[in-house]
Formats: sequence, structure tokens, C-alpha cells
Amino acid sequence: MNDGDRVAGRAARTKRADARRNEETLLDAAAAIFVASGVEAPVRDIAAEAGVGTATIYRHFPTRADLIIAVYRHQVEACAEAGPALLASSATPHAALGQWIGLFVEFLVTKHGLAAVLQPDNAGFDALHAYFLDRLVPVCTQLLEAAAAAGEIRPDVDAYELMRGVGNLCIGADSDPRYDARRLVELLIAGLRRPH
Repeated sequence: MNDGDRVAGRAARTKRADARRNEETLLDAAAAIFVASGVEAPVRDIAAEAGVGTATIYRHFPTRADLIIAVYRHQVEACAEAGPALLASSATPHAALGQWIGLFVEFLVTKHGLAAVLQPDNAGFDALHAYFLDRLVPVCTQLLEAAAAAGEIRPDVDAYELMRGVGNLCIGADSDPRYDARRLVELLIAGLRRPH
């Protein structure tokens, strides 16, 4: 390999890394706008938040559904990646589990309209739901197993059941100001602790 090939390879990797960062910035901006204004927010608002032109958004995501699905997947990835990082940086595995479940709750209660767009009769729903489970259930399992191995929680907690329970507690949280799903989920996670 000559110097020209090495320079070209480095440039291509830098360009790919820049493109990934730009797409992440765009997806973060879209997520913020969706939380604030719902999924029907004008594309120009998303573009302004991301610091790009609307043509850039349409080049990456030709339809609103493409953008919504990409935001959903991006948020699932962020939640999945947070689990191991929290486990490595938290004082205890139970603390990491609590923090991760907090992120999971934020994901669930701030989707504003994603659920309406991603209904079971939508052709891509099954694939997205499978992706969601494939990415997040193993992370939750890892956190639960670490907390159980540390003797902090009961060893018989199933990740899917816990996530399903948390999801059920979050239903309606965005439409009733008197209902605090986060508080109930905190009580649920505290209840996993083993009695001393």
C-alpha cells in the first residue's frame, strides 16, 4: 500500500465518521423537536435545530416515516449502549439498573406520537418491535444479572417481564398531568431489592 492509498483510506474513514456524526446530530435534533412538538412538527424546525437545510433532511430521510423510524432506532441504540456504560460507572449494579430503567422510561414517555405512527397495522411495526426487544432485553438482562450476583435484588426477575411492566406503568403518562409514571417505576425498582 502506498502513501496515496493510506491517505485516501484515512480520508474515507474520516468522511464516514463525519457522516455518522452529522446523522446523529440530525436524529438528536429530530428527537428533541418530536418531544417538544410531536412527530408532525415541521421539517424546517428540525433542520433549524440541527443547523442544516431541509434538503439535507430529505436527502437522508425521504419521508417523515423514514425519519420517525430512524429516530426510534437511534433512541433504542442510545438506550442499549447506556446499559454497559452505567454498569461500569455506577456505585452498584442496582444503581446502574435504576439509572438505566430511568432512561428506558424517558424513552417510553417522551415518544410523543411515535407509538401512534408505529401501530401494529403498520408494515414495519413487527420488525421495529423485534429490533427493540433484541437490543434492549439483553441489556436489561445483563443489569439484572449483575444486581442479582451482587446480592442486591432477587435472582428470579425476568428482563422481558420487568420491561413490560415498566411499559405498562408508562401508558398514559403523557396525557394525565396527575399521573407520575416515573415515581411508580422508581417504587417498582426499589421493590426488587432483597430484604436484608
